[in-house]
Amino acid sequence: MKKIKMNWKKFLLIAVILFLSLQVIGGFFFYELAIKRGPKEFLQNNADLEVADDTMDLYTNGDWTKWVDDQNFETLTLTSRDGLELSGYYLQAEKPTNKLVILTHGYLGHAKQMGLFGIFYYQELGYNIFMPDARGHGKSEGNYYGFGWPDRMDLIDWTDLLVDKLGKDTEVIYHGLSMGAATVLMASGEAELPSEVKAIVADSPYGSVYQLFAYQMKRMFHLPAFPLLDSTSLVTKARAGYLFREASALKEVQRTDVPILYIHGKADTFVPVKNAIELYEKTSSSTELFLVDEANHGESYAKAPEAYKKKVQQFLQHTVK
Repeated sequence: MKKIKMNWKKFLLIAVILFLSLQVIGGFFFYELAIKRGPKEFLQNNADLEVADDTMDLYTNGDWTKWVDDQNFETLTLTSRDGLELSGYYLQAEKPTNKLVILTHGYLGHAKQMGLFGIFYYQELGYNIFMPDARGHGKSEGNYYGFGWPDRMDLIDWTDLLVDKLGKDTEVIYHGLSMGAATVLMASGEAELPSEVKAIVADSPYGSVYQLFAYQMKRMFHLPAFPLLDSTSLVTKARAGYLFREASALKEVQRTDVPILYIHGKADTFVPVKNAIELYEKTSSSTELFLVDEANHGESYAKAPEAYKKKVQQFLQHTVK
């Protein structure tokens, strides 16, 4: 009987060691898969990211691409608080103005892709525009993707730099798409947020990094979030400096005083529309919600460009005097 008890204890110990080893291995695997900088083949042919042909044509070959190529952007650089050299592109408005929009791009994107929205702010609203490469993207340094959390402090530092450059009377708008939308929301409740930030437009945001990954693990890999996602979060903390649960737009908007316009496609299957609805309902400042029929992830502008622009313009007229 004693020998059987000892064998049982050994078996239990081995099982625990194997379980923990698998979690560590899995954590490193998913870190490499989603967080480490580099190509992400697992997103190719992902049905949740499929968009209509006319949408793809707009996003890749629209008139705005030639406009971006023709502009004489000023390249600005910023050293992040943890020593990364970040890059961004500034374009002064055609007529003097104190209005500035900072446009933040999505996961795996780069700054000048936000020219799709930049041309609207520049030509139709007369704004100065700035488009930064998020850390780990474009020409900015960084060997990981921050999904908005470390990026929120970079955004605040970019804002301070631009206000110093343009003057203290500058009125700043944040307009972000997908990961960029989460970034601007994650900055919204920070005590260091400059007072010059007057309004935020968040297009296709997620509530938190943990929430996003939990949904995607179930949808793409048919796996529960716990404990594998928590293991990946610990690896990310060690390598990139943040935990998935702390990276929460939802917590930040509950303490912001900046007006926010939420935009989301009703047919979004990559970041479901319930994310925007929950954010909208929990936001402590004045807020508006604009939902677009038949729009998948980040597709709202392509599906309803005139309604989109009208909504943004009306929102800014009410919030930015």
